[in-house]
Amino acid sequence: MLYYLFNLSETLLRHGIDNDLVKALNVFQYVTFRSISAAVTSFLLCLMFGNRVIRKLISLKFGQPIRSKEEVHKLFDLHGAKKGTPTMGGILILGSVLISSLLWARPTNPFVWMVLFATIFMGGIGFYDDWLKVVKKNSAGISSRLKFLLQCILAAIFVGFFWRDHTLWQQAQALYVPFFKDPVIMDLGIFAFFFYLLVIVGTSNAVNLTDGLDGLAAGCSTTVAATYGMLAYVAATAPAARYLQIPNVPNAGELTILCMALAGACLGFLWWNCHPARVFMGDTGSLAIGGMLGAVAICTKQELLLIIVGGVFVIEAGSVILQVASFKLTGRRIFRMSPIHHHFELSGWKESTVIVRFWIMSVLFALLGLATLKLR
Repeated sequence: MLYYLFNLSETLLRHGIDNDLVKALNVFQYVTFRSISAAVTSFLLCLMFGNRVIRKLISLKFGQPIRSKEEVHKLFDLHGAKKGTPTMGGILILGSVLISSLLWARPTNPFVWMVLFATIFMGGIGFYDDWLKVVKKNSAGISSRLKFLLQCILAAIFVGFFWRDHTLWQQAQALYVPFFKDPVIMDLGIFAFFFYLLVIVGTSNAVNLTDGLDGLAAGCSTTVAATYGMLAYVAATAPAARYLQIPNVPNAGELTILCMALAGACLGFLWWNCHPARVFMGDTGSLAIGGMLGAVAICTKQELLLIIVGGVFVIEAGSVILQVASFKLTGRRIFRMSPIHHHFELSGWKESTVIVRFWIMSVLFALLGLATLKLR
């Protein structure tokens, strides 16, 4: 909404009103200024409302259920004290991103609304999942079938969003692979739906699996969101996109603001979620973050680059897949426990050590992802 202060500046100048204040309003046209402002706004919103949200969640008795000692054995000794810590803190992230985005992004941009819709949609699924866990006093939550069905609906909505515009649909059907300057596949056709579904399901579930230690998912999400903010900005700038040989998506520039709003919100949430955590984001936060990152990746045509930039998420999800496959095929486990952050905990690493080292890895993966822009 604040973008229109730039329009006000132009109107005043046309009417002969020319002073330093009017000229200063021009700054609201720049994506860079509004992106930084969005990050600061969402960060401050998390700081200002964090205590209130935590107290409200405690009063509602929305405590995190911890699996029994019979289920997780030694891990219960490490995390048993966290039982009762309020969950659903992801509403703080979701609310901050939404408010900040509506304030600073240009509301006429269709990508803004599509990504925000995906974020709220996935956050809603996560909220229902958390609510069921709290009510039932166990870690079961929503059924995997229902969750998958809802994610299929979101993927279908994405297809419909692109299909309504011929130019968008042509670009949406192209499949870009890191290290290749031209699309590997020009026309995905109906397989675009399955590809979008894979991105949405994979990203949201991977972030969800990473959310197992204090501040782990929030810290890694900050890095990935900031990186995709840069990618969105470059994709929307035709000369830069041509120079780096990546797809030019003119409307993607406003997604920089949403990504930076998410990065700021995750940092603000980390203020309350760092070890020892006063609140957990729960599925409300992790599914919303994963949904938003997946949606931005789809809109910027950098879906597969998310495998590199979000390398920590991929490792976490991959460790679960490998563990389940190994146990079913051979009866043996590869890791002491999955996701892999629990493996390192059970190997003797302190929780804070695991978290910081995974943060470092997240930064390195982000840098590697950005480096691929010149390796084409």
